[in-house]
Amino acid sequence: MSHQLATRPARPGALVVTGGLIGTAAVAVAVAVNAIVAAIAHATGASDDFQPLQLSAYAPLTVFGALAAAAAWAIIRARSARPARLLRTLVPVVLIVSLVPDIMVGISDSRTGTSWGAVIALMVMHVVVAAVAVPAYRRLLPLPAAQD
Repeated sequence: MSHQLATRPARPGALVVTGGLIGTAAVAVAVAVNAIVAAIAHATGASDDFQPLQLSAYAPLTVFGALAAAAAWAIIRARSARPARLLRTLVPVVLIVSLVPDIMVGISDSRTGTSWGAVIALMVMHVVVAAVAVPAYRRLLPLPAAQD
């Protein structure tokens, strides 16, 4: 029997494949919607020199943010006695905290091409990632039945 296991390649289960596809689709949708947000910001006057609104800047950060949030969701789901209750509080708090660096960029005017329109677009991008990711995590990593 151990010989059979050694010669047969391991294949991921349908749930793993489906979860991977849902996660990949969610990240792709978030990047695409953020591209629309950036395009609208540029069309309404945000400078092309404002680097955070360039695909090369926001796409990797969108992917990283979505993956980091998925990891946090999975950890909370596995370890919290009341994950739904915790996430109902934590998701909005983390979203609000994630806006602070954007606000600081606007206040400091520290980047070339900074305008409040560009900063607001960055803030909208954070909301986009949360709005796309949370429903995907609910599907991909469902929370246990209400215990609250």
